Amino acid sequence: MKQFKSLRSIAVMLCLLATISLTYQSCSDDDDGGAKSITLSSLTAGDIDLNGATSPNNVPVDATVVATFSTDVDASTATDANVKLIRDYDDAEMDIDVTASDRTVTISTVEDLGSGTLYILRINGLQSEGGKILADVERNFTTAGAFAPAGVIAHYSFENNADDVVGDYDPSDTEVIDVTYVDSRNANAGQAASFNGTTTLIEIPNADEFMTHEDFAVSFWIKPTFSEGRGQFVLGLAGAYGFQFEIPNDWMWVKMAMRYQLPNGTDGEDSWYPGNGETKDNGGFQGTTINKDVSASGGVGETYFKDKWAHVVVTYNSTTKVNTMYINGEAVKEHDFTLFPDDNPKKNAAGVVYAGNPAPGNKLALGFIQSSENRTLVDEWADPTIDGTDPTDPANKHYHGLMDDVRIFSKPLTATEVTLMYNSEKP
Repeated sequence: MKQFKSLRSIAVMLCLLATISLTYQSCSDDDDGGAKSITLSSLTAGDIDLNGATSPNNVPVDATVVATFSTDVDASTATDANVKLIRDYDDAEMDIDVTASDRTVTISTVEDLGSGTLYILRINGLQSEGGKILADVERNFTTAGAFAPAGVIAHYSFENNADDVVGDYDPSDTEVIDVTYVDSRNANAGQAASFNGTTTLIEIPNADEFMTHEDFAVSFWIKPTFSEGRGQFVLGLAGAYGFQFEIPNDWMWVKMAMRYQLPNGTDGEDSWYPGNGETKDNGGFQGTTINKDVSASGGVGETYFKDKWAHVVVTYNSTTKVNTMYINGEAVKEHDFTLFPDDNPKKNAAGVVYAGNPAPGNKLALGFIQSSENRTLVDEWADPTIDGTDPTDPANKHYHGLMDDVRIFSKPLTATEVTLMYNSEKP
């Protein structure tokens, strides 16, 4: 009888413990009256997992990121104050749109991201509808391709065609003249466009739109074929009434002429790189802050361009009023308009501007100083229909050599961006 009572007591105690355990578990999981904990269940960009053990390196630059959680999200907390996308190399915060529906938060960028770039996604302060706060989440990913900064308007990669691979600035078949495509500077770069130095020309319509932003940058790879006493017009949009890049007959300097909006009209300015080291501090022009001296290595052409691949970037920052030329990832020439003489109108240059002829004269010519129709420059030396086969011909500066990865930007590029781009694409 005593044994039966003991067993009954044990059973009662077990039931009591079970009740206590269930009550404890309920309180620990739901200690604020029914709110469920919120955790990250998945994080994807299309079909790419961003929540795995390995950080992906193939995320598209226009990808939309979708985060799914264990419970419904309080949409009022799904904001760009609590969800941030950070560019790793300069800690810049990307402009994003954040929306929430039930358990899902969708994150999309206002503009395409840069290619080949590491980004960090941080989620802090997100809450469930019941008020539970998500533990801080940080994930990272790299966009696909070689590194290139964001802000690209047009990109010509010349993979068996001259199409714009990011925008709508495509030349027609009749605007691509005598171009062949050959192996580029390395396997990752694919192919490059080959210019024969006489008739090859690519004409890109509506290129005046490249200069509707006050800030500007152009980046390109070239491998010019050297000929004694023969210069090169590499590319041009109405010459100095838009922008142009030129190698002279003696190959001792290069320049990028560009047009600027001034308080009372427009004017061109040559970003002229002579490579003699003269700046405002040692006898050079007072606006010149950088002029890398390469005289000991034979001058600009010998150092950078004669039968060798070179990466050229020219960028203008309308806020600082500084124009910088980079070759192979290094700033070689820089002028600062704020240091120009007080009576020089360019001291107040607002930004770049197109001042050439209207269509069809607004085409960017790859391979010459301007396009063939409605020419802004009426001189014979600026007529691309003269093929330049005669060495004494005044129009003997058609580009001869290889060209690849021409990019136009709607923003100024930083030194870090230029160096990263060069290092990711160099031969």
